[in-house]
Amino acid sequence: MIIKSNNILAALFLITLCYPNVSLAQEYIIGADLSFVKEAEDKGYQFKENGEAKPCLEIFKDHGYKWIRLRLFHSPESGKYNLPNNLRYTISLAKEAKNKGYKFLLDYHYSDTWADPAKQYVPKAWKSKTQKEVEQLVFEYTKKTMIAFREANVYPDMVQIGNEISNGMIWPYGKLPENWDSFAALIKAGINGVYASIGNNKHPKIMIHIDKGGDKNFTKYFFDKLNTYNIKYDVIGQSYYPWWHGSLLDLRECLNFTALEYKKDIILVETAYNYSPAEYINKSAPFPESPQGQKEFLENVNDIILSIPNNKGKGIFWWEPAAPKKGFSFRTFFKENGNVLPVINVFDKYTKH
Repeated sequence: MIIKSNNILAALFLITLCYPNVSLAQEYIIGADLSFVKEAEDKGYQFKENGEAKPCLEIFKDHGYKWIRLRLFHSPESGKYNLPNNLRYTISLAKEAKNKGYKFLLDYHYSDTWADPAKQYVPKAWKSKTQKEVEQLVFEYTKKTMIAFREANVYPDMVQIGNEISNGMIWPYGKLPENWDSFAALIKAGINGVYASIGNNKHPKIMIHIDKGGDKNFTKYFFDKLNTYNIKYDVIGQSYYPWWHGSLLDLRECLNFTALEYKKDIILVETAYNYSPAEYINKSAPFPESPQGQKEFLENVNDIILSIPNNKGKGIFWWEPAAPKKGFSFRTFFKENGNVLPVINVFDKYTKH
């Protein structure tokens, strides 16, 4: 289509009329899972930039980060780990982030503790229930907690139903591959719980998140099967850690295939790399496990997301870049003394100055 008018507004209006499904300005998400940052600062830990202590959320915001991802456990006090991520804590951190202008992705684990491909423990409060009872509990719990966020004026902009659910969720009820029908019913219950909470708010985008960023074949198997259940979702989320999920070429192949096959928006919702030797001590690494290697990793991964066909690559989240004194703290953005590492500057060139 050739537009001869010099009137830009008229041109944009004409494009919208001719191509009503085209979005003229789609945000590219630069985000981080900062679920532990409040815990750290409440205990007195100081995050620093150039030796100067600053609120951690301000450091990220100053470098182009506009989204926060926060996990929610059902009853973490019931789990064996001392995890802070209950509803009250998560609302408090979401308020701090929203007040600073962040958008908010809520990550439901549907567990009292970590949910991932190796474990999806049913909340203790839901044990010994029937399948139908658990489906109803998922609906009611999702609706109730979403309403709590709404009433606190921190309603999520996006919600993921489960965390890394490649092998299902809420085991044994929704364990895959043996319980696909039950799994699909649980996913629908969670989505319906989100819908039931909306009120006057804008519909949050719904994400389905698996951990196969470098595995095209599994991704095809999972979403081909999921799509037979007529589940309505908006975004495909993937995790990618190179020591688990393959090379950068594997990532590129998988995400490009996913975009062309399913025509859904794609977000790399978890990724990370080490700033000191940890995963590649006895084998060759794709990048040095050093501050500069960590920065180069993020630059290269981000380039892959930006190049996904048909503008379907919608963003990237680093997993827990501000979690000091944890067993995985070598993947964070901060040295032991609290000073931020060079990786914080990756998105500076994309932001306004």
